[in-house]
Amino acid sequence: MTKSTYGNPDAKMVLIQLVDEHDLETMDTELMEIRRLTDEDFYLIAMKVRDWNNDLSPWEAPAVFGRENFGKGSDDTLKEVLKNCCDLSKNYIIGGYSLAGLFALWAVTKTNVFKTCAAASPSVWFPGFVEYMNDQRIYSERIYLSLGDKEENTRNPVMSTVGEKIRELYELLEKKGVHTILEWNKGNHFLESDIRMAKAFAWALNAQNGK
Repeated sequence: MTKSTYGNPDAKMVLIQLVDEHDLETMDTELMEIRRLTDEDFYLIAMKVRDWNNDLSPWEAPAVFGRENFGKGSDDTLKEVLKNCCDLSKNYIIGGYSLAGLFALWAVTKTNVFKTCAAASPSVWFPGFVEYMNDQRIYSERIYLSLGDKEENTRNPVMSTVGEKIRELYELLEKKGVHTILEWNKGNHFLESDIRMAKAFAWALNAQNGK
């Protein structure tokens, strides 16, 4: 995985974001919006995923759009991510958009490194994922969830469950005692992903510092 870094490398708060090419193209807007929404200092490590459907998937699943099935590469991806989280004096926040948001949620069932998770429009329609989260210990103390208010209005029978699933996930996280927020944004899945991700990280930065 290649990585790009932004912000202050000496900051105590380190944001880890799994990204694709589009995310990198809009990173300047995301960073500007984070800084508008919080005065917390931060360092952002954007790790570019090679194979989106494989590297971010916790287990194999059939394709729900196009012809590319989902793999089970998340374990290897998490190992790469954790190589950037070795400084115990830092506070690490993991986040992502879409399938990267799903990966971030999955990651906090596997390690206690990330005290806060920022999942913007996560692909919680992924088969069996909410059931998996219900059965796991959640190591993160704080989780941000968001969804576009039109995302569940799709003809795809699997992806149309995303609204139901994210409401269910929000409730089960609360029952597990995780400090959780579910924010609704306007529009479909592809609208202003950079702004939505910035809102997620800004909330995480403020929440981790008790704001």
